[in-house]
Amino acid sequence: MSSIERQPNNHWRARYRDPFGRSRSKTFRRKIEAEQFLTSVGHTKLVGTYVDPSGARLLFGEWLTDWRAGIVDLRPSTLARDDDYIERYLKPAFGHLRLGEIDHAMVRAWVAELSARGLAPATVVLATGILRKVLATAVTAGLIASSPAVGLRLPRIEHTEMRFLTPIEVATLADAIDPSFRALILLGAYGGLRIGEMLGLRAKRLDVLRGQVEVAEILVEVSGHLHYGPPKTRAGRRTVPLPRVATSALAEHLRQRPAGPDDLVFRAPDGGPVRLANWRHRHWAKAVRKAGVEPLRPHDLRHTAVALWIAAGATPKEVAARAGHTSVVTVLDRYGHLLPGTSERVNEALDALAQGTGHGRCVRRSGEPTRLLALHDTYCFKR
Repeated sequence: MSSIERQPNNHWRARYRDPFGRSRSKTFRRKIEAEQFLTSVGHTKLVGTYVDPSGARLLFGEWLTDWRAGIVDLRPSTLARDDDYIERYLKPAFGHLRLGEIDHAMVRAWVAELSARGLAPATVVLATGILRKVLATAVTAGLIASSPAVGLRLPRIEHTEMRFLTPIEVATLADAIDPSFRALILLGAYGGLRIGEMLGLRAKRLDVLRGQVEVAEILVEVSGHLHYGPPKTRAGRRTVPLPRVATSALAEHLRQRPAGPDDLVFRAPDGGPVRLANWRHRHWAKAVRKAGVEPLRPHDLRHTAVALWIAAGATPKEVAARAGHTSVVTVLDRYGHLLPGTSERVNEALDALAQGTGHGRCVRRSGEPTRLLALHDTYCFKR
């Protein structure tokens, strides 16, 4: 039910009930404005786009707290990263504003300001992505009618050149690191496991006789706390075939450091899990310097594995399966330049076409142009 009442000051109060049955009202100077408002409210209720007027008055900082409490599908490491971005970039810019005050121009200026501060394009894109999620959820919750963070032009992310090791460099690095982590280097460089997947690997997931490893969980450290969990995506849980160079090293590793089925394959000196930050400082950095392969990140072992698979003749589909990528497109985008090219074959075929020396078939009917019969056929040229 809705109604319009005349007030003592000759203003008009429009009364209505929102979709939740709560009584609402708004005052106007003219009766026609009140009538138009009630018509608009009735339409939004009918089509399901009603927005609670009080929602737009909620502070962005307060909504952030509610939004953050409802996040249940992100990994601890992702949550920690997003929290850091929120504190650094979102709250200082929008925390003191009401949701209804934030407009597209304001968000666009914020993106430009982040870029002007010299932040990496990837940082700007990620911060904007978090803001978009926060505001999109506000729309879903009926607090604002639309998100002011849509239609933004963001800086282009230029992919940096990947670092790959040669087999000789892999062997040199494996010999340079502490013997307790020699097998880890070879597993990363030939099996393509992420560092968290290797540090979370349990002995029962490793089958050296069949030459394969099951990736079922990872180990990450967030704010000093260790977390075990499944791989980031469904494709991330996979069984990876391993060459003998990796399985032999793993078999020797387990012979010297026996482990029960549920024990970690790679352990700290005290027998507990390896903390990545400590491992980088105490073992990785020293071995990289000693092997003369600086600069190098642990993740570059994974890039090395993909490069070696491709060099060994693996197809994009096989690479995606081994690496745990959800799509072959990811492989082609990141590693397409490493795939065997066909430029020489294509150029030779083009030359053959131009010279009319190809062996394909072409047909010409009277009054019709030459028709190509099949993909492998060649064109006929008039001489």
